[in-house]
Amino acid sequence: MKRTTISDVAERAGVSIATVSGVLNGKTGVRESTRARVQAAIDAMGYRPVEAARRRLQRPGERTLALIVKEIHNPYFADIVIGAQEAARERGFHVVVMSSEQDVDLERDAVRSLAARDVDGFIINPLLDDGADLSHLFALTHRNVPFVLLEGLRGILQTTLVDVDNVGAAREATRHVIDLGHERIAHLAGPEYSMHAAERLEGVRRAFSELRRDLPDRMVVHAGASVEDGYRAGLDLFGPGRSGLPTAVTCYNDLVAIGLMGALSHRGLRVPEDVSVVGYDDIRMAAYLPVPLTTVHVPKRDMGRLAAELLIEQLDSAHPPRAERVRLPASLVVRASTAPPRAALTG
Repeated sequence: MKRTTISDVAERAGVSIATVSGVLNGKTGVRESTRARVQAAIDAMGYRPVEAARRRLQRPGERTLALIVKEIHNPYFADIVIGAQEAARERGFHVVVMSSEQDVDLERDAVRSLAARDVDGFIINPLLDDGADLSHLFALTHRNVPFVLLEGLRGILQTTLVDVDNVGAAREATRHVIDLGHERIAHLAGPEYSMHAAERLEGVRRAFSELRRDLPDRMVVHAGASVEDGYRAGLDLFGPGRSGLPTAVTCYNDLVAIGLMGALSHRGLRVPEDVSVVGYDDIRMAAYLPVPLTTVHVPKRDMGRLAAELLIEQLDSAHPPRAERVRLPASLVVRASTAPPRAALTG
């Protein structure tokens, strides 16, 4: 989608570029009828001056970033918010936080509502819409509103991304339990709206394929993202009468892993004596569980900080933003929830 320029507005309003500039800058000497026609063109086309011009129009202390997350209750996002706020505050910005709560329509509404309030830029952890409707993000580009993503999207949208190597980190986590001697390994996959879920499942599959081993379809359970999702999936996976039970489970995130551990306890199974469990994200409580959780450490606070810094660099640059792909290192943290298999489970 082509960006709307001041020339486009001038052409639509039937005036000169200088007249549009005069209206934007509140100069006197422009007829009210002309001013109204220019403003109508600006509104209709969703025109927003490039950042250098916008700064000349703003009063001090008005600069604001919007941060849109997927799940406000997820501790993963708390550290991202803290990091973004720290970087923004150091540079004189405020941060407004909203949550899409796993609803694509809410994400669109949040973007459109905040853009209408003239927020300077966005940091977004986007939902992967099955219909690939990215119109609200293309609209930001059209209106010269810069944004940074915290999770990739399929498609042609080119913008700055701050993330980790999910494929590589999930591969490392899976290799950890394989190297411990586990052969029956299951994966509780994340929700379909998340590119992270797809990338982490790809990492699990890659660990198996590198060793010329198969990951049976029955060992991939599409669980979700919450503690409740992990609990429900765990009860089903380790239900009565099932045979060939896994001796190790890798999980989409720590919340799912925590729910799984609760389900295993309900089924009378011990972690790690009967089943090893691996999480992802390394949320703060992971190290303080009754059985401290082996998990992939994601530098969440650094991600939030860097996303804000890159966004502010775009805002303060006199040049059009250049899309960057930054992937911070993620690393496996081995704790007490994983161990070599002691005995084969029976149904």
